[in-house]
Amino acid sequence: MSDTDAPDLPVEPVEPAAASGVPTMFDVARRAGVSHQTVSRVLNDLTGVAASTRLRVEQAIAELSYTPSPAARAMAKRRSGSIGLIQAGRPDYGPSNAALGFNEAAHEAGYTVTQASMRSLDGEVLRQAVHRLALQRVEAIVLISGEREGVGVLTGIDAGVPLIVVASEPTPGLHRVSMDQYGGARIATEHLVGLGHREIRHVAGPVDSMDASERHRGWADAMRTHGLEVHAPIVGDWLAASGDAAGREVLAEGTATAVFVANDQMSLGLLHACHDAGVRVPDDLSVIGFDDIPEAAYFTPALTTVRQDFESLGRDIMATVLDVLRDEPDAPDRTSRVPELVVRGSTAAPTR
Repeated sequence: MSDTDAPDLPVEPVEPAAASGVPTMFDVARRAGVSHQTVSRVLNDLTGVAASTRLRVEQAIAELSYTPSPAARAMAKRRSGSIGLIQAGRPDYGPSNAALGFNEAAHEAGYTVTQASMRSLDGEVLRQAVHRLALQRVEAIVLISGEREGVGVLTGIDAGVPLIVVASEPTPGLHRVSMDQYGGARIATEHLVGLGHREIRHVAGPVDSMDASERHRGWADAMRTHGLEVHAPIVGDWLAASGDAAGREVLAEGTATAVFVANDQMSLGLLHACHDAGVRVPDDLSVIGFDDIPEAAYFTPALTTVRQDFESLGRDIMATVLDVLRDEPDAPDRTSRVPELVVRGSTAAPTR
């Protein structure tokens, strides 16, 4: 399913939070101080809710005069053996491989995956995708997208099923899975500082990307820890062309001895800019990337980078789905898996 081929369907709308003053499940959850999944369990008279919690939810329902959606309640009681997956954004290496890992884990757990995809995130298209998946009676819906807008859209939807997002920033009201982007960026920066670099620039990803923000924050905090100047980042768009433009800007300034680039594709562009300018890597400038795409080992020189295990991330997503569906009270936190430094030929001690 894509954002261009799905027809409009005459269906009951998914409830937005606090729409036109009409209370929703999210309003009840906020009033009772619980998750919307707990409200759903109370509404459907399911086990696993403490008596005191159930009472708070029932009081909140009465105080708000909340009337649950019959369609949502009916869907919550059905088991389809299917999970919905929405991918929003370019089919880059990381999200695509996380989705593959998720699909494999889902099939191993006996679930089928119903997938929707869109090349760029559009709030209304995303709402419609959630709507259509809910109509297909999926038991949970997963969103793989690094943009904040997607999280915001899901936060305002009462889909009648659990919603799980891959997000490197907190997502109140939603179940979250992520890699530790902040920790990975600190590892990359510490590697350069450990080699003796003091003038380290950062080429960041797009401003609407949660991963880009966390990587920028990790770099900046590591620099401050060592008393080093934190320059404004050069913002790219994850693609090699923007890395090339950023590289030309770094070289024109002429003071940096190292660059931390927020992903490997932009690192490739930066290496290209160095080659064109006759700047030797790593002799004149060290470069470190992020992700460890398969091609990184074959760049010239081979790229030092931070490896993310995207297959494991996909499996973490499915494990979280199962925890939510089983209402596991002691489910582990799956937001702290730290990426791994991979040292290759593009970093070395500064020569000036």
